[in-house]
Amino acid sequence: MKFGGTSVSSRERWETIESQVRRVLEEGHRPLVVCSAISGVTSDLEDILDATSQGHPEAAMDALRTRHETLAKALGVEQEALIGDRLDALEKRVLGAALIGEVPPRLRARVMAAGELMSTRIGAAFLESQGLDSAWIDARDHLCSTDPASLPIERRMLQASCTFEADPALRQALGDVPAQVILTQGFIARDENGETVLLGRGGSDTSAAYLAARLGAERCEIWTDVPGLFTADPRSVPSARVLRQLGFAEAQEISTMGAKVLHPRAIPPCHHHNIPLQIRCTPQPSLQGTCIGAGMGSTTPQVKAISARRGIVLVSMETVGMWQAVGFLANAFAHFKRHGLSIDLVSTSETNVTVSLDPAGNALDAATMDALIADLSTHCEATLIRDCASVSLVGRGIRSILHELGGVLGLFEEQRIHLMSQAASDLNLTFVVDEAQVDRVVSRLHGHLFGRKAKGALLGPTWEELFEPTRTAAAPDLADPWWKAKRTDLLEIAAEQSPVYVYDPESIARAAAQLNEMSAIDARFYAIKANAHPDVLRVLE
Repeated sequence: MKFGGTSVSSRERWETIESQVRRVLEEGHRPLVVCSAISGVTSDLEDILDATSQGHPEAAMDALRTRHETLAKALGVEQEALIGDRLDALEKRVLGAALIGEVPPRLRARVMAAGELMSTRIGAAFLESQGLDSAWIDARDHLCSTDPASLPIERRMLQASCTFEADPALRQALGDVPAQVILTQGFIARDENGETVLLGRGGSDTSAAYLAARLGAERCEIWTDVPGLFTADPRSVPSARVLRQLGFAEAQEISTMGAKVLHPRAIPPCHHHNIPLQIRCTPQPSLQGTCIGAGMGSTTPQVKAISARRGIVLVSMETVGMWQAVGFLANAFAHFKRHGLSIDLVSTSETNVTVSLDPAGNALDAATMDALIADLSTHCEATLIRDCASVSLVGRGIRSILHELGGVLGLFEEQRIHLMSQAASDLNLTFVVDEAQVDRVVSRLHGHLFGRKAKGALLGPTWEELFEPTRTAAAPDLADPWWKAKRTDLLEIAAEQSPVYVYDPESIARAAAQLNEMSAIDARFYAIKANAHPDVLRVLE
């Protein structure tokens, strides 16, 4: 059971953790609880380290200490006894970084690991105080990175990978722990030298999946602040729908192509050992969420989600010399490997190869990119294209339904498409466009693909229905569209002439009245170019 930062940041959330742990115990199972740092603490630690060059990090450290003290007090446990020594050690490390004026990767990893170590100490004490026999363990004693020494040290220390083969010895060791509940940390591990390493941002999901795979767990529950994977990012598309069930491959594509709910690296360990993944919502634990597993989800060819990733950087390599040349890609891609860069999408022609680099898995700083372009320039004319975003249609059998996507693909008519890629796995069709256009493109695509689909085994409620019920109730014209009540009139009009635009004056007047009731608005205007129909203008006037 993994609980993210927002899920461990208040007493209310810890009470949810307690109730869910009791549920698992009542099922006859034993829970291993993996927790993140308190929401925002990892970012705060990173900011503190980045600011050490300016000196005087004492104020930021005081604020960090206060945050943990506030949570401990809310949970009724003693902060100083639980994490006082860790806070003191953390402060010394931060001051040391300020004195030397730099933050080596090893020091950064040690400092940023502190958030998880402190939150879990506090949480374990709370569960114990509530009558749950709990044991705290250090995840670094059981997760060891497997990265080769040839990788850049930043990658090895801050974005480490671990093995997830079955480990009977670990299962026996944790089985011998004399407690009902075991609580440990996400995000952190050790390398072969015993040094602390990090699994990358969002690595707590990965920690839980690694441990589930190595222990042969019955299932892996990911508890977060949203109730599952959605057909699009609900922050930009409120009409996005919950995906109730997905296969491992589809979930991998959706997560890899931009969904932030589940870290992509959390899926392969569970897939390899056929361990079901369940995404659950800590604020609303009764919601069904998304279940991911073998044989789950519909096998009918269809688009199941639209994913977007921002901050994409493209590298365009152009030369007439690659035509029928042996080894051009091997030589070019060797430079990416040497600089520790993982290539995502690839598009080729007779004279051009364009690849994308995802910021989530790469250090795309200016120095690294300049060095890459310099190396590539010995083989071709290399160009960086920044400020891009990828938009992916994800689902099974995309190739077999291309004829059904004609109207959808027309939405790209106005966009500058830098790269297009269709996966050999037939699970996604991806376009790379200018980042400034991505929200508009995703919203329009979602309306075309999911606007009329009913709830069922695959699609659940929308984000608005789950989290904005008052908004729906306050807008009866949205909850009960006017055209349902006037169906007969509309069919009569259609029999006379079709297609035809029909406007409902009552709906227009009601919308205007709702706007007029908003006291915070000083002035209201109507864009005549949006609709210059004389009767519409008369209603509004």
